Amino acid sequence: MKSLLKRIIPAPLWESARETRDALARLPEVPAATFHPWRRESIRRLAALKDIHRGRRCFIIGNGPSLRQTDLGKLRNEFTFGMNRFYLAFPEMGFSTTYFVLVNDLVIEQSQAEVLALGMPKFLCWRARRFFDPAFEPSAHDVNFLYTSYTGRRFSGNAAGRLYEGATVTFITLQLAFHMGFQEVILIGVDHNYVTKGEAHKTVTSEGDDPNHFHPGYFGKGFKWQLPDLESSEISYRMARRAYEAAGRRVLDATVDGKLTIFPKVDYSSLITP
Repeated sequence: MKSLLKRIIPAPLWESARETRDALARLPEVPAATFHPWRRESIRRLAALKDIHRGRRCFIIGNGPSLRQTDLGKLRNEFTFGMNRFYLAFPEMGFSTTYFVLVNDLVIEQSQAEVLALGMPKFLCWRARRFFDPAFEPSAHDVNFLYTSYTGRRFSGNAAGRLYEGATVTFITLQLAFHMGFQEVILIGVDHNYVTKGEAHKTVTSEGDDPNHFHPGYFGKGFKWQLPDLESSEISYRMARRAYEAAGRRVLDATVDGKLTIFPKVDYSSLITP
């Protein structure tokens, strides 16, 4: 029935109806995401980050196996975003990323203590508040809660408001980087390719070493994680490219042998002055 209606109803009207439905579904979330003390503090802190890096460049670091072929040591003096469990690379790198982003519930639930121990500003999804004690003080742990949603497809340049997750934490991070004013964003380790196949978003439990990421213990034995939705991720990446280019900025992809084709490719070694 849905496919039939979609063929009959004009695309603009269908899209408008979908957006209205999604907005109504999100209404119960709005009061807490706006007025809860943790969110109020995060909104204030996020507002202070607006355009703080205007005109500069940054690197968004994925977690693909290609990182094993990437000299991360060259990023020591660059602005960098780590995501999900990238902190596993910190000991070998000898330094930490400038910022850290994590919006997947399962990963936050299973890695909470490790993430809170990180010393840089951290950006977590607002849903994750249920994993924290009521006495938790976000500012004391440099935690910023982002109001993210699975619905309401869009790219936002205001990280203090609602951010669409776009089926990948990289899309959230692209919106954060835009909010902070970065002129040029370079992706590395965004392989856009998984050995493990299956239904998108399905929760699975790892049975051994992780073949999909740079570290065998990334989603190691017993770790619960969700299978990727590469198709939806590509839709989000296209939105990000359009938004950056419309603002006179750009996103480049320096991932070694990456499968993502949305952003212009660039050789990683050419970007770093020896």
